[in-house]
Amino acid sequence: MSKLKIAIQKSGRLYEESLQLLKDCGIFVNNGKDQLKVSVDNFPMEIMYLRNSDIPQYLEDGVVDVAIVGENLLAEKQKNIQIVEKLGFSKCRVSLAVPKEVETNDLSYFQGRKIATSYPNTLKNFLEQKGIKSDIHIISGSVEIAPNIGLADGICDIVSSGSTLFKNGLRETITILKSEAVLAKTSVLNPEKEAILNKFLFRIQSVLRAKNTKYILMNVPNEKIKAIASVLPVLKSPTVIPLAEKGWSSIHSVIDEERFWDVIDELKENGAQDILIIPIDKMVI
Repeated sequence: MSKLKIAIQKSGRLYEESLQLLKDCGIFVNNGKDQLKVSVDNFPMEIMYLRNSDIPQYLEDGVVDVAIVGENLLAEKQKNIQIVEKLGFSKCRVSLAVPKEVETNDLSYFQGRKIATSYPNTLKNFLEQKGIKSDIHIISGSVEIAPNIGLADGICDIVSSGSTLFKNGLRETITILKSEAVLAKTSVLNPEKEAILNKFLFRIQSVLRAKNTKYILMNVPNEKIKAIASVLPVLKSPTVIPLAEKGWSSIHSVIDEERFWDVIDELKENGAQDILIIPIDKMVI
């Protein structure tokens, strides 16, 4: 039987969270930190630990079938690769930044100036779209130091919290690209491996739904059940269970994490009491 070859970072920002996602999907990896290739016993999958910058090329060539990789890297490498699922972790952005003493946030600041970056393709495409001509200096690492040593007037780099920029006397001005970890696949996947990928994707989606929702229980006067049910963004309809106390019922449902507090406020306004919130481990629909 074929095995789906998946690439994850050998080290770096995505490594730990990629392994955690596999674990949440019921795919257990005994080790791998010192190995470049590891087989999985309980799922038709083979894990390859690769250098981050090599993953897009391996995907395009079909050396690996799928990979957990950052959107920003795929955009920069410009390969023939399809994103099949956004994974919601390792969120960052590719942004322009300037020395903190520069007062303007306007893109015109960079007209004719030097920009240091590890993302030359992403930056070049953005500047061309905006009609800005700049002198791009490609640096493989420690981009933030470039303005301090007189190499550039600003930088283009990935930003998460912004603390690294602050420590180097820089501030973020313009976001070029928002990024997060994604599951990407090669364009040469055969039907047998495509079927395995669909099973893996089903598990991922069940895990992601669970992370974005909460299970909710509440006690409600019977005359308020209809009003409460109209507030709940349920999959089909809420579960209603009569309580021992006459005239009351317990309602069970799920709510989205993004709307959590808004929904809670509406439930209370409509008569819900004794509200309990429980995390969901998996959510299969």
